[in-house]
Amino acid sequence: MTAAAVGEAPTGASTRPPKLPSLTGLRFFAALFVFLYHFAQLLGPYPPHGPVTPFADPSATSDFAAVVANGGFVGVSFFFVLSGFVLTWSAVPGERGTAFVRRRLLKIYPTHLATFAIAMLLFAAAYTPATVWLKNVLLLHSFSSDPSTFMSVNAPSWSLCCELLFYLLFPFVIGPVRRIADNRLWAWAGAMVAGTVGVALVTQYLVTSTPRTPFIPDLSMTQFWSAYYFPPARLFEFALGMVLARIVRAGRWPRIPMTAAVALMAAGYVLSLHVPFFYRFEVAMVIPISVVICSFAAADARGGRTPVSGRAMQWLGERSFGFYMAQGIVLLYGRTLIGHNARYDTPTAIAVLIGFILANLVAGTLLHVCVERPVMRRWARGPQRARTPSVDVRPSEREVIR
Repeated sequence: MTAAAVGEAPTGASTRPPKLPSLTGLRFFAALFVFLYHFAQLLGPYPPHGPVTPFADPSATSDFAAVVANGGFVGVSFFFVLSGFVLTWSAVPGERGTAFVRRRLLKIYPTHLATFAIAMLLFAAAYTPATVWLKNVLLLHSFSSDPSTFMSVNAPSWSLCCELLFYLLFPFVIGPVRRIADNRLWAWAGAMVAGTVGVALVTQYLVTSTPRTPFIPDLSMTQFWSAYYFPPARLFEFALGMVLARIVRAGRWPRIPMTAAVALMAAGYVLSLHVPFFYRFEVAMVIPISVVICSFAAADARGGRTPVSGRAMQWLGERSFGFYMAQGIVLLYGRTLIGHNARYDTPTAIAVLIGFILANLVAGTLLHVCVERPVMRRWARGPQRARTPSVDVRPSEREVIR
């Protein structure tokens, strides 16, 4: 990797691509969808495995769970496509692969270590053996099909295993992606979408279907892991994001109104609630997600303003990584503080939900201000630039993952 360059600019393209503030704003909604999905869970992942949801009314519980049933899947898929898109959009011509990977590790690893340590201190150390937490701290745990491993310590960290794989491969694949002829980009995007379908088909027909999972009875835990948690299975979404960035940069994205893109996203989400689980993780929403990302990015590239490019949404989006990484701790430890089995009437439960969102936002802000931002400002640009604290990081460093 030391000899590999991250990429070269396409012929005639500016080495400084336009900034994409709308994608920063959209990140917060993706993180919030994941949070709401986890808040609706009837079975927590850690002992004593009590319910996360505080609704006492069974109909309110089922209604809320039905509405957010795919929120986590959509949010994670959004982040994976977005990651490929933003990294390709802002790739620095000629940058060495080792410098790129180092910078990306600085982006995710300090926050991972901080949330890992907090989770271990608060609850996870009591039931996490050294063989498991060591894999977790090294971001290898999602390669294991054992749920006590891939959901260990701070559960959301499994997705960082996928991102780490993406980062390690990116210096080797950005060059070939850059060299795809403009008139073949759409064919490659279609191939990546087809790849997500292939993952679902392999999971459905070639992976063992027993024993069934307690919380998703339509498939086995091995199927759940192989389609959702196993990092190589998520490569097609990341690669799709890379190709989509080329499509938008080349001016080949059709001018789809943002309202139409959001409407497609909403319609796709409703449809995704009615397809087999094998197709909910990636397939059902990957096209609507792509349309939203590209439509908002194209609007930014044209210099327009969008509903999510304002200062408030930028503030929220910049904290979305911390918001995402803190949710397991806030939800599960917070549940112990109010009582594992405490249930409330619907208005009170809604107030509890709002309180948890605000608490998680505070935790995400602390991670952003105290960990993520200082590390990036101090070390992201290498030893020579580290002494200039006022420099901002590249657009790719402001991208946040699932």
